Amino acid sequence: MGSWLSGPRAAMEEAGADFGYRGEQLGLPQEGPGSIARPGRRLGALAVDWGLCVLIAYGLITDGYSPATSNWALLVFFVLGVLTVGTVGFTPGKRLFGLRVVGVDTGRVQPLRSLVRTLLLCLALPALIWDRDGRGLHDRLARTVEVRI
Repeated sequence: MGSWLSGPRAAMEEAGADFGYRGEQLGLPQEGPGSIARPGRRLGALAVDWGLCVLIAYGLITDGYSPATSNWALLVFFVLGVLTVGTVGFTPGKRLFGLRVVGVDTGRVQPLRSLVRTLLLCLALPALIWDRDGRGLHDRLARTVEVRI
């Protein structure tokens, strides 16, 4: 018997619904390398990347804290995401947490997909809307998925 903390997915599974595992519909393994990245790792990577961008904005652009520091940090975050995900498939935070962004159909993230994904991620709301595989709306629209390395 699940608790109320288990969420709607667990309740529906208890009622007999078969969702399969996260990533099954995408042809990804259930566990290990290539499987869907879990939310904890994704949030940890995001925190590392954001912290790095704030440090860059604070130390190199605004020369200390100012009201514009957060705006500059967001711009640095955008540039970092577009350049790194569009070339090597991961940001410094994703690499640290053993994650990579791949194209659903090609396995690579083309620069245009990286641009769309990062732009939507910077808007925040699309990243908060997840599908049953745990992919944010930003990943669905860019046709990407974040996987474990």
